[in-house]
Amino acid sequence: MKTKLSFLTITFLLISTLSFAQKSKKQKLFNGKDLTGWVVYGTEKWYVEDGILVCESGPDKQYGYLGTEKKFKNFELTLDFKQEANGNSGVFFHSSIAGTTITGWQAEVAPPGHNTGGIYESHGRGWIIKPEPEKDKALKMGEWNTMTVRVVDNVVTTILNGTEMIKLDDPKIGERDGILALQIHSGGGIKVRWKNIVVREL
Repeated sequence: MKTKLSFLTITFLLISTLSFAQKSKKQKLFNGKDLTGWVVYGTEKWYVEDGILVCESGPDKQYGYLGTEKKFKNFELTLDFKQEANGNSGVFFHSSIAGTTITGWQAEVAPPGHNTGGIYESHGRGWIIKPEPEKDKALKMGEWNTMTVRVVDNVVTTILNGTEMIKLDDPKIGERDGILALQIHSGGGIKVRWKNIVVREL
């Protein structure tokens, strides 16, 4: 009996360990070649150029989104972005999209002075938290920036180039999962480059 119980215990531990390792493994969301694993919403431009993902305003100058096929709940997302022209964009999480109407939360990506790293709830409460003004200097306009968005249950943390921009505890965020998505803001004149888009489920 003891031998049987020991075998079952070891088997359970091995399965649990493998499951945890698989879940915590980093996944490249962008393969550097095409938009495999993503869905385009709207008529704005999303394309790959020299291994870089580019989003650019189209003739319609409307909102546009590039969303993951997969949903995520607890995760750590890291990516690099470079803003060209008007860099008003964002990284959405725990979101859903119908047409070009998105519901969920956004980690802001915007020009200097416009709260990059803050959290905005789309089709909800609006701005939830903005970074302290002095943290805006972490943004390097026109250069490559590294952003991390970490979500664990109710708690969201954003980090920009090594600076923690915000940490938010919001029970509403912990109630759901959803896709990840990149945004092109309406108004035209927007161009942002993205690379090294990696997620680790927690």
